[in-house]
Amino acid sequence: MPALSSNRIAARAQRPRPLLARQELNIALCVPLGGTAGIWAPSSLACAKLAQAELNRDAGIGGRSCRLLTVNAAGDSADIEATLTELVQAGDIDAIIGMHTSAVRHRILRAVGGQIPIVYTPLYEGGESTPGVFAIGETAARQLQPAIGWLGRHKHPRRWFAVGNDYIWPHISHRMARGYIAQAGGELVGETYVPFGTTDFSQVLDALHKGSVDAVLLSLIGQDAIEFNRAFGRTSLSRAMLRLSCAIGENELLGIGADNAEDLYMACGYFATLDTEANLAFKERYHAHFGERAPTLNTFGQSTYEGMHFLGALFAGSRQPMACLEHLGGTPIHYRSAREADYQGGGVNRTPIYLARAEGNAFRVITRL
Repeated sequence: MPALSSNRIAARAQRPRPLLARQELNIALCVPLGGTAGIWAPSSLACAKLAQAELNRDAGIGGRSCRLLTVNAAGDSADIEATLTELVQAGDIDAIIGMHTSAVRHRILRAVGGQIPIVYTPLYEGGESTPGVFAIGETAARQLQPAIGWLGRHKHPRRWFAVGNDYIWPHISHRMARGYIAQAGGELVGETYVPFGTTDFSQVLDALHKGSVDAVLLSLIGQDAIEFNRAFGRTSLSRAMLRLSCAIGENELLGIGADNAEDLYMACGYFATLDTEANLAFKERYHAHFGERAPTLNTFGQSTYEGMHFLGALFAGSRQPMACLEHLGGTPIHYRSAREADYQGGGVNRTPIYLARAEGNAFRVITRL
């Protein structure tokens, strides 16, 4: 499953395509292979490969075996649009699985939105309604409202401060959180946004200290979340305030370290420690396929597994990728999921939401919200 560049694709498109290529359904798997979100890649690639193997063992997708082409969807990758445009125009891909930031999603949609089906798999801010795009991850409203409410009832924070990367998901999430915090009897007393790749959080930590904050809403991703929490843990702030995130996975938690994760909460639809039949069966298949040294399971990787099986259900009975979109309407789509998610039709996807607390190097699920 090699990563493709626009130069390689352009050269390939000039060659006659062998008949075998049209007997396969080609899927561009768009994941960040570097940068701030590059930590998401190992599990995302592995989980997509597991789903590919499962689908191909059965009837494939729409009666065709499926093949994955990896495209680097890191935020600092300059040729995402050119790469996907070349692939689509050459007829080399039939669908896209996207597991990347919302900022990258907008770039992809401007380039090829509406031309082939796109399944966007991770948690996001909500509201995606582009024709042919299926956003199947958790939305900020479904994560934040019950999580903030639970913390309000059980931990009673009054003064919240929001810290996020400077792009659409944190901005919209914090706008929503302001109301949820007020409903829980608290107040959002400040917010700040930092560029991707930030390593110096001293000014943010100073603002938290001066603001007499009780709780921090973290909308930092990947390596930035690791760097912030390490710096936070080295101060005395962890004894005075809790932290809530919707986007810290098990890999990030390992990077943060147990000593820096005191009172760190996560609201999400999937944790590797979920004690459900669906997740236990998923983990058994995952480790049987890759061995015990497989990449660490987390919400981001599990989402690409779901995305592949969602695509299989979407194309069921159709060998023409776009034909299936013309007849969907509000039709529910049932697909294999480690967290028992369900697409209800009309752009509405339902996933369970859990609240977990970091304990050592793992998340302990407290409750289903």
